[in-house]
Amino acid sequence: MDILSHLISGFGVAFTPVNLITAALGCLIGTVVGLLPGLGPINGVAILMPLAFAMKLPAETSLILLAAVYIGCEYGGRISSILLNIPGDAGAIMTALDGYPMARKGQGGVALSISAWSSFIGSLVATLGIVMLAPLLAGWAISFGPAEYFALMCFAFACIAGLLGDSPVKAGIAAVLGLALSCVGLDSNSGLYRFTGDDVHLSDGVQFVVVVIGVFSISELLLMLESHHSATGIVTHTGRKMFNWAETKLTWWGTLRSSVVGFVVGVLPGAGATVASAMTYTMEKRLTDKEGTFGKGDIRGVAAPEAANNSAATGSFVPMLTLGVPGSGTTAVMMGALALYNITPGPALFTMQPDLVWGFIASLFLANVMLLLMNIPMVGLFTKLLSVPNWLLVPSILAVSAVGVYAVHATTFDLVLMAVLGVVGYLLRKQDVPMAPLILGFVLGPLMEQNLRRALSITQGDTAILVESPISVGLWICAALMLVVPPLLRWRRLRGEGAPAQLNAG
Repeated sequence: MDILSHLISGFGVAFTPVNLITAALGCLIGTVVGLLPGLGPINGVAILMPLAFAMKLPAETSLILLAAVYIGCEYGGRISSILLNIPGDAGAIMTALDGYPMARKGQGGVALSISAWSSFIGSLVATLGIVMLAPLLAGWAISFGPAEYFALMCFAFACIAGLLGDSPVKAGIAAVLGLALSCVGLDSNSGLYRFTGDDVHLSDGVQFVVVVIGVFSISELLLMLESHHSATGIVTHTGRKMFNWAETKLTWWGTLRSSVVGFVVGVLPGAGATVASAMTYTMEKRLTDKEGTFGKGDIRGVAAPEAANNSAATGSFVPMLTLGVPGSGTTAVMMGALALYNITPGPALFTMQPDLVWGFIASLFLANVMLLLMNIPMVGLFTKLLSVPNWLLVPSILAVSAVGVYAVHATTFDLVLMAVLGVVGYLLRKQDVPMAPLILGFVLGPLMEQNLRRALSITQGDTAILVESPISVGLWICAALMLVVPPLLRWRRLRGEGAPAQLNAG
């Protein structure tokens, strides 16, 4: 009953006119920022944080604004991912695997609407989880040390092998290329530069914006130009904007499963929506893809990662509120916003600032409803992108991509590197090498390396720490199963298909 009374008082805070207007404005800004490739929620929150403080907004209003922007970015990231095959951020990479093929088949509106619905369910499940399970899950998350995180990252990489059912080698090659790119730059432990070729422009490493826009945006533009001349593979427009009841039933259980898994992963500090979306996409593919349609425009391949993506983003608020530990890069920026108001997040926050905490939690419910009501009617507007002719669309995308890359360091080197990565991505995609594992390897590589080094430094180099805890052992077993079971299942399937052929030959 205490939780219910606190939540009711929180809705009293969230329903004030100022906070309602702030939440709606944050949802709109977040959707627009998420739509633009390369910006993502961290940039959106970082840009608005000093603005909110300068406007002397109350602490709870500022937090509601930043949270609405964060969730709105997770919604908006799917738009360019589905329509243009250009993920708005790393969490939207998995959505492109089936969302873009759906758009190419004339189902872009359906993909956008089902992703908005799945995002709503994922965020709703996670918000309910925050209300009921925050203290318990925070205690569980704190039991994860560097060894457990390293095992979790390895499990995520093992899942990558399942992204291409019949081509795990190509997925592995792409992941290795991503890992190699993540190693460029300053070694945080030794302070030495690695793989920079003595070029000062690479001293900070290869930026995420450069990689994602290069291998996705530029390579996609090259493929669009090629398809324009061959008159094949061009994205087509569709009249149907909304998913139907049959599609709802088809995706319902996968959406719920992915929402729960995404929330659990989101609670882990640093794991984030990227890991959650990759794990749930692979999970749903193993559980439901009996026809082999994932990666070819299966609506279940859109709903699952979108639910997990938004659930993990919302779940990342748990360690921030209960432990004072950022659950993601964006929540780390939001903790900086709290510091501006001399508020220290942690276990005492629920008792010292109940109006702030419960008003914030209540605003998450309202922001999700606002985003659903805002995004579903705008599906028709978003799909208008498909009506833009290639002669206008290609240079427009190129201009936006170039501006986004140039804004990182304001150097032409990043533009050249973007072009080089785009050509490499184009050549790899011509050989059916997937780009999603490459980006995942690039994003997760630093986390994997840092946690491995921390674990080994604790034990003076003794690798036994990697298998000491039950959590680590469980994750290693799951990783091994992900690597061993799919090849065995494919071997059994091929053997079963070969047996009738031998009988007929006999």
